[in-house]
Amino acid sequence: MVNREVKEIPVYVFMGFLGSGKTTFAIDTLIKQGFTESTPTLLLACEDGEVEYDAEELEKENIHLEFINEETLSQDHLLELGAKYNPENVIVEYNGMWELDRLFQVKVPNGWTVVQVISFVDATTFDVYVNNMKKIMMDQLRNADMIIFNRCDENTKTAEYRRSIRAVNRRGQVIFEDKSGRPLQVEEEVILPYDLEQPEIVLEEEDFGIFYIDAADNPDKYLGKKIKFKAQFHKPSNYEDGEFVPGRFAMTCCANDIAFIGFKAYYKGIAAFTDRDWIIVEGTIKKEFYPEFQGEGPVIYADSVAITGPAKDDLVYFN
Repeated sequence: MVNREVKEIPVYVFMGFLGSGKTTFAIDTLIKQGFTESTPTLLLACEDGEVEYDAEELEKENIHLEFINEETLSQDHLLELGAKYNPENVIVEYNGMWELDRLFQVKVPNGWTVVQVISFVDATTFDVYVNNMKKIMMDQLRNADMIIFNRCDENTKTAEYRRSIRAVNRRGQVIFEDKSGRPLQVEEEVILPYDLEQPEIVLEEEDFGIFYIDAADNPDKYLGKKIKFKAQFHKPSNYEDGEFVPGRFAMTCCANDIAFIGFKAYYKGIAAFTDRDWIIVEGTIKKEFYPEFQGEGPVIYADSVAITGPAKDDLVYFN
């Protein structure tokens, strides 16, 4: 029997609502910057946007444009297109109104591998979409490797948006662009409510959100620090004995959208606790690789974990 290695074909997914800048970015990347270097590329467009593709210009770059709808987003049709064009790259401009699960549940041709998901957000309409289409918007933000806020101006709440997104997506890179498409240098000065120079960081109940964001972004700053804080106990089903997450429920970027945030921790005596127990954790912050976030992040080696009373406010915030 002959073993034929399946060639990996990278798939890039562009997500966002109509008018969010997906097509403009694709045109700039594929044609002006020559991203695919004229290798056979299949561009799947799931909607007609405000900006239109020039099929002739795309063909000059060996990029083949196909429009698909919810019915043709199927295994059979993708197999047909794969056989027709034999692409070495696939770009999917995904319709922001479709459920994201639909895309990831479709069985794709052998070798097609999603390597990057980019979510585009019009900063001028972000709050409106968040308040009216919360689930769809949050799915886009949670699953993105990169989030690009475009059409930003001096009134864009860059620091607030970035902190809130980091609460639900620790691995995604957040970029802000002005109305001309130029990247903004966002200098976010975080004023910490605790002193990192003290022998032990003692978090007040309301400080957990700020600590979480800053430690996730700057794990080296916290390496070897002693810490004491109040949290709720949670042990994910895939965690081993002695592993748990002390965390808090936090208000994220969406009104009334709640996420449980926290870092992995180690302690031998966790059998005494159940989910949502309020606990006081004392320990040392170290750093380990997180496979799910494709990078290193803080972990806590607890010296003691003790039952305590609930916090005054069930939720924490990021400002």
